[in-house]
Amino acid sequence: MSSLRIDLNKLDAAMVDLDGTMVDTLGDFAVALNLMLDELGLPRVAPAAVESMVGKGSEHLIHSVLRHVRAGREADSKLYNAAWQSYSRHYLDINGRHSQVYAGVVEGLRALRARGLRLACLTNKPGDFAKPLLAAKGLDGYFDVVFGGDAFARKKPDPLPLVKTCEALGSRPERTLMIGDSSNDAQAARAAHCPVVLVSYGYNHGEPVHGVDADGVIDSLAQLAALRAA
Repeated sequence: MSSLRIDLNKLDAAMVDLDGTMVDTLGDFAVALNLMLDELGLPRVAPAAVESMVGKGSEHLIHSVLRHVRAGREADSKLYNAAWQSYSRHYLDINGRHSQVYAGVVEGLRALRARGLRLACLTNKPGDFAKPLLAAKGLDGYFDVVFGGDAFARKKPDPLPLVKTCEALGSRPERTLMIGDSSNDAQAARAAHCPVVLVSYGYNHGEPVHGVDADGVIDSLAQLAALRAA
């Protein structure tokens, strides 16, 4: 674990990303996307290719996959709409079946709650996908609020979702920690003036996370339990 430049005495709340931070959902993504592609009569996509496309919301994911399997050609609105309808149906059907909670997540969430922090799950995943997944994995009870990527006018890396989530939690941004796995989370946190910690094991668009501007990188959320106030 790298040194974390965080004073726990100055935190009232935390926002936690979902995909790649709490739950490894790559299997769910790959299965739903390939069922979608089968339905559209398009070539399948390898999970390794999907990993670098995750993190900017389902719309971006579907456009990226369609571009990938169509040799770089952008999808028109008719194809995209058909893909979205198919993907949504398949994803809701298999949501959580091919995903696993990362080791240390429950311990980390418990530790944050034990410190008196209010918690929000803040993800770019649509809310209708995120909430059932949290429930299926037994994580929903840790959060005061859950906001998906469709909850606000813009998604991470825009700071708006973080600012609005802080308002919902009743905490100031500088006293609200963002915990994520990618540059999306870090860029949004910096712009919103929130401290940010990243996990080392997430997706981050296929790029090394240690090069991202953050207040530290941890290998497990359980390591948050070992932190002492500065």
